[in-house]
Amino acid sequence: MNNIKITLIVFLLISSAVLFGGRYAGDFIIIGAGVRPLGMGGAFCAVADDGNAIYWNASGISQIKESEITVMHVFLYNNIASYDNISYCQPLPNDVTIGLNLTRLTIDDIPYYREEPLNLHSIDERINNSLYHLSGVPDKFFKSIDDIYQFAFSKHVPYILNLGWLFFEVPIDFHFGANIKYIKRQMFDRIGTGTGFDLSFMFNTDLSLLLDVEGLGDIALAANLQDVSGTEITWGETDNFHKDEILFNTKLGLAIKQPVKKLSSKVTVAYDVDYIYKTVSHYGVDWEYKSLANLRLGYYDKNYTAGASVNVYGAYVDYAIITNPLGLSNRIGLRLKF
Repeated sequence: MNNIKITLIVFLLISSAVLFGGRYAGDFIIIGAGVRPLGMGGAFCAVADDGNAIYWNASGISQIKESEITVMHVFLYNNIASYDNISYCQPLPNDVTIGLNLTRLTIDDIPYYREEPLNLHSIDERINNSLYHLSGVPDKFFKSIDDIYQFAFSKHVPYILNLGWLFFEVPIDFHFGANIKYIKRQMFDRIGTGTGFDLSFMFNTDLSLLLDVEGLGDIALAANLQDVSGTEITWGETDNFHKDEILFNTKLGLAIKQPVKKLSSKVTVAYDVDYIYKTVSHYGVDWEYKSLANLRLGYYDKNYTAGASVNVYGAYVDYAIITNPLGLSNRIGLRLKF
């Protein structure tokens, strides 16, 4: 019975575009891509230095200097839904990087009950005669599939900020990015599609130069404007070509990367804020030891997260655990550079 209740809750939340329509058609998108970012509580907009950046901040992929493949698999909501993500990023000449991403959310074995035969009887007959009630046995099962295909482009622009002869020069790295996404939703016998655009920006600099304090690390500020064009999902098989709206979201981020030379480590502290539906803050910390292993903690919207990574001959194995009102979810991923 608990699984049935969870199935109904998940289906109502994630598949609201078909059942209700309206302004929550993009709820499945904000689940978040990748293992490493969720281990940091989703505070990744100003970090964004691996293939997961295609979702979190596409401008960050120009920080990637090697070809990279990122994959993730997770079961959500007591194994009722599966969530998969794969990204490929390719650096090009002139400090340009492009990226491709596929994200899929699948819910299997959703029960379907046919009411048409019972509609031949009046309401009173159906109330008073148990023969005209639904049997509780599904007529069949169907699945819900949500796909997002994304293409990202990013350009790195190094710049030297001259503060005058009384001061000094500060190197700043600017990153500009864009992301085009094609969304396909299939539920029962209905298919909805839409196209959206993201614009993003990041800059980082050396705090030790900026504050004239030796030993400080880097600071980064970032912004990701998601679905700036007003993304709509059009259900072509429904009457009047029903459309659902995916809301515009502004994601802002701040990150400080501080080396700890005595421990051969680097500590990253990050903060993100989203403005979709309501203001949600994300907090994350990552401790890296000799580029061999990482430990992470995060928090967002009353949910706690933790994660770890291990570098095995250049392949990073990522793990994260995320609390959720519908149950814990474990994420496993792999990052390959070549």
